[in-house]
Amino acid sequence: MDIRQEYLNFFKSKGHEVVASSPLVPNDETLLFTNAGMVPFKDIFTGKVPRPTPPIRTSCQTCIRAGGKHNDLDNVGYTARHHTFFEMLGNFSFGEYFKKEAISYAWEFVTEILKLPKERLYVTVHEKDDEAFEIWAKYIDKERIYRFGDKDNFWAMGDTGPCGPCSEIFYDQGSEHFNSDEDYMGGDGDRFLEIWNLVFMQFERDINGKMTPLPKPSIDTGMGLERVVAIKEGVFSNFDSSLFMPLIKEVEKLVNKPYEYKTGASYRVISDHIRSVTFLLAQGVNFDKEGRGYVLRRILRRAVRHGYLLGLKEPFMYKLVDKVCELMGEHYTYLNDKKEFVKELILLEEERFYTTIESGIELFNAELENTKSIFSGEVAFKLYDTYGFPLDLTADMLREKGLKVDEAKFDELMDEQRAKSKANWKGSGDTAKASGDFKNLLEKFGKNEFIGYENLESSSEILAILDENFTQISELKNGQTGWIMLDTTPFYATSGGQRGDSGTINNSKVITTDKFYELNLSKVKADENFKVGDVVKCIVSSDRAMTIRHHSATHLLHAALRKVLGTHVTQAGSSVEANRLRFDFSHPKAMSSDEILEVERLVNAEILKADSTKIEIMNINDAKKSGAMALFGEKYADNVRVLSFGDFSKELCGGTHVKNTAEIGVFMIVKESGVSAGVRRVEAICSLEVLKEARNLQNELSEIYTTLKTNSPLLAIEKLKNEIKELKETLKNASNSKALEISDINGVKVVVSKFDGDIKTKIDELKNSHQKVVALLINIKDEKINIAAGVKDANIKAGELVKAVAGILGGGGGGRDDFATAGGKDITKVDDAINFAKNFIKEKLS
Repeated sequence: MDIRQEYLNFFKSKGHEVVASSPLVPNDETLLFTNAGMVPFKDIFTGKVPRPTPPIRTSCQTCIRAGGKHNDLDNVGYTARHHTFFEMLGNFSFGEYFKKEAISYAWEFVTEILKLPKERLYVTVHEKDDEAFEIWAKYIDKERIYRFGDKDNFWAMGDTGPCGPCSEIFYDQGSEHFNSDEDYMGGDGDRFLEIWNLVFMQFERDINGKMTPLPKPSIDTGMGLERVVAIKEGVFSNFDSSLFMPLIKEVEKLVNKPYEYKTGASYRVISDHIRSVTFLLAQGVNFDKEGRGYVLRRILRRAVRHGYLLGLKEPFMYKLVDKVCELMGEHYTYLNDKKEFVKELILLEEERFYTTIESGIELFNAELENTKSIFSGEVAFKLYDTYGFPLDLTADMLREKGLKVDEAKFDELMDEQRAKSKANWKGSGDTAKASGDFKNLLEKFGKNEFIGYENLESSSEILAILDENFTQISELKNGQTGWIMLDTTPFYATSGGQRGDSGTINNSKVITTDKFYELNLSKVKADENFKVGDVVKCIVSSDRAMTIRHHSATHLLHAALRKVLGTHVTQAGSSVEANRLRFDFSHPKAMSSDEILEVERLVNAEILKADSTKIEIMNINDAKKSGAMALFGEKYADNVRVLSFGDFSKELCGGTHVKNTAEIGVFMIVKESGVSAGVRRVEAICSLEVLKEARNLQNELSEIYTTLKTNSPLLAIEKLKNEIKELKETLKNASNSKALEISDINGVKVVVSKFDGDIKTKIDELKNSHQKVVALLINIKDEKINIAAGVKDANIKAGELVKAVAGILGGGGGGRDDFATAGGKDITKVDDAINFAKNFIKEKLS
């Protein structure tokens, strides 16, 4: 039985429109991730946006609870129900029906579709909700209806936002299986399992706790798919269901050890976390040092560490992606499209962590021996800063030992390390750039009309004026700077990566144009007095002509990248100006020179075709079906603008563009670089900017001719390279020829010294030249300290030696018993480190 599809079909039969799962990154600046099924509908519940038609919807929403207030990460693997990623079945009414219908639908689905035995079902309602109690009494004995207070039966998504009393359906898993002191209705035991929550949305709570009735009472329900599947399959843990056991079986194959529930927490952690990691990466979240990307990194590294506990000493998580796609790709088809890309990103991140995990665990275990109850915050910080262990991971490792970490000290060290405030995430959507009441302007005038697709000039009326702090004023005086709202405007507002227009209003300069809550406002340096109601002459700057060339080139670039690198490439950000373009995209590694040239060739080939620009206004669903590229997670209106250049590029875009690709002229990539893990950046120019760049390159080449005094600069440069190589070899030989002081301790040759040459090669030479040797060499170059140690047939471990020496120099490292490397930071303590190493070796060998 496909419960997910059965649920959607059931509510479709009741007139609900089935909507696809919204992205895990919500269009809501108050949330880190989508954590409940109602999140995509929040603005409808609060009345900020109109009710849809029909005003009843149903969905299976993917959710993440692994950061911020809603964080279940610590519990995952240790309980039967907690997950970082889960699917929430829901049906929603925006003022159409209320408690009577919601309860009726829930009872029908649970008893007639799922066919759960009625005698095992129980219901809870809010203690003051007599209406819900009486409705339920028509379906179930009153003895099985329980009244609870706010703690159990009042629902809110967060500290603020939509909220209301709720009613929950519970399933009795049987006293024969659960009979602890907490296994009663309302207790903390697992016997009575909540499977469905019906929220009767009646209020909106503000930041002060004030509850305001919503425009129309609404319904928000949530049924956890994982719980219902487990119940239907007769198992007592979600992880024992068909949603997780195939993944656990894959882990069994990797570790070659059978899974047992009592000792299988690590198996459960891995099977849960791979789902979160796969979905987040497939939806465009990338590993990062902060924000959502940092949460993603925490989830993966927690899973890797649990794999390490199971004996997996090399990357493995990426191998589980195929199974996730097999289990869930039919319903979430984008998983299959991004599968190979996701696997590559996971592999790269795992490899990064595996380079430090062993040394980090050694440091953790060493400190653990000295810990009685509180683990050192300094060591926790070093694990984070040097070895890449998120604090959550260290805390998770300590939890298994019944210990806690000194988080206060950790936070103190974090604050010291960074000049800026602690890293936090930024949500998507409009941000309050000012204290001005844009909402009032929107309600008073509606969206002002942008006419700049076809018109670069207009005669427009000033509807509103705001000062630089966005406070409404009646007049902008000569010499002042402020924001002007026009009834119709030819000025494009910054959005979609395209820089906002400049130009003139009458004789005053328009500095830029931005969008605030869908209002198009132009920033003006007044050379005269402007008043509300004035009719003014607006002219867009000639820079627009170059901006549109670069914007259209961006679309061709996106299409070319997908053809050359693969369809996993998606836009991760862009910036379009009059003199350049910047395009960020998902790709796990640097582009080769051949790939860059091929992308450049494809774009220029399309420019030469002189394809006419085609613009269509389409329904969003029809646009996607037509093959138009849309940014995953971007919030689009019901009707969208579809931009096409021949059959080469087709995307949703509200920006301004050329009428024919030939207007772009020529396209040139000037730089390709990395932005973050899994995200690359291309910077490019077109049209006259290419001519300027060519002229600059020509001038530089002329200077090279003059400096080298030759008409064959490549030959001259090759000659210089050979001379430099010879000089370096001479210096190296001179350095290596310096006699190193070699002492003898009980038959073992000992060398501890600074060394200007290749320390690794020199240690190999020493090991080959002596039967028994301990060597530690320190190289200082460009303010960086490199340390290497080699041991041959002596009772010393090279890894232990370099780690101890690196500690004195403010660094870290490690390696094998016979050879190890490390780094340091404090050059002033090199002599101290050498003396320490000599004494350390002497003590070990004596």
